[in-house]
Amino acid sequence: MKFSKKAKALVVAGFIAVASATPAHALDLQGSGASFVDPLLQACKAGFAKATNHSYVYTSTGSGTGKKNADANIGQFWFSDSAHTAATKRSTVFHAPIVAAPIAVLVNLPAKKDIYLSSTTVAKIFAGEITKWNDPAIAADNNRSVTTTVYRKDAQGNAVKDKNGNPVVLRTGSKSIIYTLPNQPIKVIFRADGSGTSNNFTTWLNGVAPSVWTKKGNDAFTTAFPGNINAPGNIGRIVGANQSQGIATLAAKTKYSITYAEKNWGDAYGLRSAYVSNASGNFTFPDSAATSAFLGEAKQSADGIVTFDYGTKVAGAYTLGIVSYMLVETEYKDKAQGAAVKELAQYILSPQCPGANPKLGFIVVSGTFKAKADELLARMNK
Repeated sequence: MKFSKKAKALVVAGFIAVASATPAHALDLQGSGASFVDPLLQACKAGFAKATNHSYVYTSTGSGTGKKNADANIGQFWFSDSAHTAATKRSTVFHAPIVAAPIAVLVNLPAKKDIYLSSTTVAKIFAGEITKWNDPAIAADNNRSVTTTVYRKDAQGNAVKDKNGNPVVLRTGSKSIIYTLPNQPIKVIFRADGSGTSNNFTTWLNGVAPSVWTKKGNDAFTTAFPGNINAPGNIGRIVGANQSQGIATLAAKTKYSITYAEKNWGDAYGLRSAYVSNASGNFTFPDSAATSAFLGEAKQSADGIVTFDYGTKVAGAYTLGIVSYMLVETEYKDKAQGAAVKELAQYILSPQCPGANPKLGFIVVSGTFKAKADELLARMNK
């Protein structure tokens, strides 16, 4: 998954051509939706303005709001971390999967040690079945031998693929881990607002541990919760907060807590990302290479909606990856605005966008994903 020098040159040439055709008056675009993409969009603002003379304001309110604003035609572009398949979606709106990243299982524990959690253990924690950090299942996950797989990375931090499309393994190894977890209750923090992150996370829980997480994924964590979230043992111990920044802030202030968010939010608030097991039995970290290895196994429909393979046996795949969709119009009434939104989407996909890099936790969309995104963006603003 990488850009060739020729492709980069074409992208740069394309932006030069776009810049020369930019109207004398700059356009101010309005966007809203998933909080997941907010750090990337903020990082790309200055470069986009320099390349196109346009500006934009993005309101990070969650995927649910992004979908609602798309339905009501409020603003010019919207982001959602889950597919918008509701009957309320206007027929002129379509999905362009142009941003990817891992969701991390984030913990606030006193010891600055790596923590390992099997996918089943994660499901039991968030379902309220495991309530103490020194539970035997967590102890077993963190006192054992683990196998590590390191992939060769390209310039964008993604796993390099061989001629058969398989990630190239740089090295493998094993190590023994020892971690005595505290005898403290686990405080679970979830997204209380309508969230594509919650949809992806609960869909993953149902995919990797269906006997524990028995309900399908949903934008509302409480709807996807497999038991009674208001049971006496859950009240006050399983709590919600709005938006990615909100749950990261609350988790950072709450000792012995666990939550889920894109890895960049954990990094920003000093939360540790867990190594999580995959179907091959390995524990993997939410970095760009491991996540791109997982995303490479995904399927895309004709309209861009992505279906993940949570059971992939790719040894080093981090299976809690996420794709964020830019919801855009086939036909913009204001053609100049539509052209500017299309330039924004193309800019985010290009190497010029400084936000799409491993340091911010995002994954450069390339290969078949970028080809599909380019194909879909060609439908814009007809």
